[in-house]
Amino acid sequence: MTSTVQAHAIQGERVTLPVRIRDAAVGSAMFAVPARAAQAVIAYSGLDVAEPLPGRAICSLAFVRYADGDLGPYHEFAVAFLVRPPGAEPPGLLGRMRGVGAFIHWLPVNQEFTLEAGRTIWGFPKEIADIPMDLSGRVKRCAVRLGGRTAIEVALRPGLPVPAGTAAPKVDAYSCMDGVTRRTPWTLTPSEVRTRPGGATVMLGDHPVAEELRGLGLDRARPLSSSTVGHLQMVFEGAEEVHR
Repeated sequence: MTSTVQAHAIQGERVTLPVRIRDAAVGSAMFAVPARAAQAVIAYSGLDVAEPLPGRAICSLAFVRYADGDLGPYHEFAVAFLVRPPGAEPPGLLGRMRGVGAFIHWLPVNQEFTLEAGRTIWGFPKEIADIPMDLSGRVKRCAVRLGGRTAIEVALRPGLPVPAGTAAPKVDAYSCMDGVTRRTPWTLTPSEVRTRPGGATVMLGDHPVAEELRGLGLDRARPLSSSTVGHLQMVFEGAEEVHR
């Protein structure tokens, strides 16, 4: 059932759909992790991880500085997994990544307005954290701290420029909160993109989230790739509940 609500009252302000992000900067890295461990992490969603290779799932770590958008300026960190569309049969070798979406498992932010909007409108698992970020140097850095305890620190070394694409990528973003799994159509228009194999260093702290990430092997895994986006525009449509 697609949400018919086109406007939401968030902290006394009116937020209308679609929500538009006019400028953001991103750093991200992708890791191959054991599919069984990843599936155990997201089991509460009812979704299945995609396996580009048998027994391996893809976990993405991303940090975002939102500079201009309908939800105001803020910092965000995301732990996400590539998942198969609900109800899809396991594909053959030639179609393993066809139609996959991104399941947002953990999404700390540093501002209350986007926290309430994300949870209310899309069911995104946002929580408040201290997220210091430095995108000005050659190495892009971000950390996430909750209650004075470090969950994760990430450092990215940008790669080579990527030619600008002609079409805006469209992704299905999945979330699960209060036992309800939702799908949100998400359009991205990136520019000033750089990418490379490897290129990311991950340090895990003593917060419980860090222990979960250790269980995926992220404290010792070499990233498949890392990317930075100098300018990113995004559009978030309304969410719909996923029926399994």
